[in-house]
Amino acid sequence: MEIKKNFIQKAIKDLGFRDFTEVQNLVIPKANKGLDIIGCSQTGTGKTHAFLIPIFEALDLDNHDVQAVITAPTRELAQQIYNFAVHIAKFSETHIDIRKYVGGSDREKEINRLKKSQPMIVIGTPGKIFDLAIKENLLNVYKAKTFVIDEADMSLEIGFLEDIDKLAASMDEGLQMMVFSATIPEKIRPFLRKYMNKPTEIFIKPKELSSLNIEHIFIPIKSKSREDVLLSLVKTINPYIALVFCNRKETVEEIGTLLYSNGYNVTKLHGDITPRQRKQVMDRIKKAEFQYIVASDIASRGIDIDGVSHVVNYELPKDMEFYIHRSGRTGRASYTGMAISLYTPKDESYLDFLENKGIDIIYKDIKNNELIKRRDRNERIKRIQSTKSIEIEKLNLKRKNKKVKPGYKKKFHRTVQKAQQKARRHHK
Repeated sequence: MEIKKNFIQKAIKDLGFRDFTEVQNLVIPKANKGLDIIGCSQTGTGKTHAFLIPIFEALDLDNHDVQAVITAPTRELAQQIYNFAVHIAKFSETHIDIRKYVGGSDREKEINRLKKSQPMIVIGTPGKIFDLAIKENLLNVYKAKTFVIDEADMSLEIGFLEDIDKLAASMDEGLQMMVFSATIPEKIRPFLRKYMNKPTEIFIKPKELSSLNIEHIFIPIKSKSREDVLLSLVKTINPYIALVFCNRKETVEEIGTLLYSNGYNVTKLHGDITPRQRKQVMDRIKKAEFQYIVASDIASRGIDIDGVSHVVNYELPKDMEFYIHRSGRTGRASYTGMAISLYTPKDESYLDFLENKGIDIIYKDIKNNELIKRRDRNERIKRIQSTKSIEIEKLNLKRKNKKVKPGYKKKFHRTVQKAQQKARRHHK
């Protein structure tokens, strides 16, 4: 792949890129041609540089106005993108004005600076960019040639789609749009059809599915409550850092409080935590002050936490694809990790989905503060099917033998015994 601008080549060399990743190889050539792109790719595949490199390639260094707008649903994601962009720009002899707009920043200072000059690349959260561009009419996003929406599914879930819609509507019809997302929810499709011109769809198969570094353990919830099973589990593991995932922010609060009241060193991350609290929590997480982090998917997306030894799915995510993203938080680089999930009989189809995706599930129970391997689900299904077949044979014999005939009881028992022997031989 040819990178034309010298300063981008220097930046890539400084990053130590030996080869481009799959998403970069697929996205960069098409983005350089100005095509609209929908990229379905998870965190950690190199997608940020996949859209940043074409943006810098197309950048007119003599044009000191807005040329590219990049939105991210959280401050942390926006900060990561901003850091990558600034790294590339520092190798340019001509100054490239890149500005980050997120909640919690000095609004008055930003407004005063915009009155004097415009950034060439805008990176920020949709709400903040909308505030400065549409409400205040100070940020000239309407002049942008490229609009990137990162983590679109998360932006939809948080409720940013309306702001993004209005930003897109204010831009030029010839705008190049690139949308990246872990999944493409059906609710976002009308928006994509509205603004994108025959987009190229690029799907990168998640690599964590068959990762040898992650052990996928599933623990059944039987007679105990889900809370009691979790408490039994945390007594059996001693993680460096464990991410405990819940589906709702209310559950995050409940489980965080439960673990804290039982003496565990725990913190909570969910959508209702203020930016200031979030920053304080993240600073403490980076210092490894917590052993357990109870989080929702939204709050944890885009946060890179070193040293996650265990991922615990207190609840399985509603979107099955998110199991992959959650488990991918552990077992990184050369380290091993453990993804532990609590499940009920209602989750049978969920388990089928994961196994069909290539995940080798290990089924275990908690006994005497230990994780004990048990018969896997396939054997259990076979036993259930064999039991059903025996019951059916019993029922059929009863129907056949409504009229009492001599010796019918002996024949009946012999038939049942044969069926049982056949089932036992099948499992040996």
